[in-house]
Amino acid sequence: MTGSLLVIVVGTALLFDFTNGFHDSANAIATSISTRALRPGVALGMAALANVLGALISTEVASTLGKGIVETQAVTQVVVLAALVGAVIWNLTTWYFGIPSSSSHALIGGLVGAVLSAATSSDVKWRGILEKVVIPTLTSPLIGLLGGAMLATALYWTFRRLRPHSASAGFRHAQTVSAALMAFSHGSNDAQKTMGVIALALLSAGRIDHFFVPLWVKLASAVTIGLGTFSGGKRIIRTLGMKLVKLQPIDGFAAETAASAVLLGTAHLGFPISTTHVITSAIMGVGATKRLSAVRWGVTFNILLAWALTLPMAALLAAIVYKLVAYL
Repeated sequence: MTGSLLVIVVGTALLFDFTNGFHDSANAIATSISTRALRPGVALGMAALANVLGALISTEVASTLGKGIVETQAVTQVVVLAALVGAVIWNLTTWYFGIPSSSSHALIGGLVGAVLSAATSSDVKWRGILEKVVIPTLTSPLIGLLGGAMLATALYWTFRRLRPHSASAGFRHAQTVSAALMAFSHGSNDAQKTMGVIALALLSAGRIDHFFVPLWVKLASAVTIGLGTFSGGKRIIRTLGMKLVKLQPIDGFAAETAASAVLLGTAHLGFPISTTHVITSAIMGVGATKRLSAVRWGVTFNILLAWALTLPMAALLAAIVYKLVAYL
């Protein structure tokens, strides 16, 4: 039974990874599609490949998720399963409504909720959550916002003498690079969370004697998030690329480049931050440089509400799932 349960847990983790890919594909390519820098099929294929490559560069984020959020001795396979199911339910709910919520926070919230339901609050590393999740979550979107605004302003000033047609053509080509970098940074951050959860499941099942990410877990997580990205999350692509701010190629390049810089830096430090929060904030920062009314604040409010609800709702869903599974 233990072996069968482990197979179910790993399968569910990869299902989450897949939903993460199609839920967050918009993070990398929405701006490139909305500015017509890339055709949707080409953009999705490029983003999928870049996601796979980015997922393989390190395991710092995986280690944070596996060792820095909850006590490993409190984690059982049922706990991991409940955390994943709660996160998947929230991902699918926000995807259905086209809201770019955080898959990262859904998974972290699910893990915390499942552990609280199975053990005690002392088994949650609250300080680790504060330092590795809460503080980076509050600061990284602000950096993305300011970075997008500053880079956009610098680009507007530098290329102010170019004819609009020439500038648009040049930045459409540049967006191919910035979109690939954004997809690479997304893979370097998000796929690792699935790696960390699978490694936790393997540790709780006694298949590994200490926490580390086996090669097959890296490859499976990387390929799965790539496949999810290629499947595309068109609802969220429309929200980020077309409803939030009306973007030109220079705007998309600025937003993607600023967000990528933040994400690659936090992945290096092992902070499991939300790629959704960072790219959305960068887009808002770029839009606000034109005029505050360029940002559709009604859409922004819905996004911020989803951000605030993701951790507690995923935790609640995972706690309920744990109780149901434990009862059965």
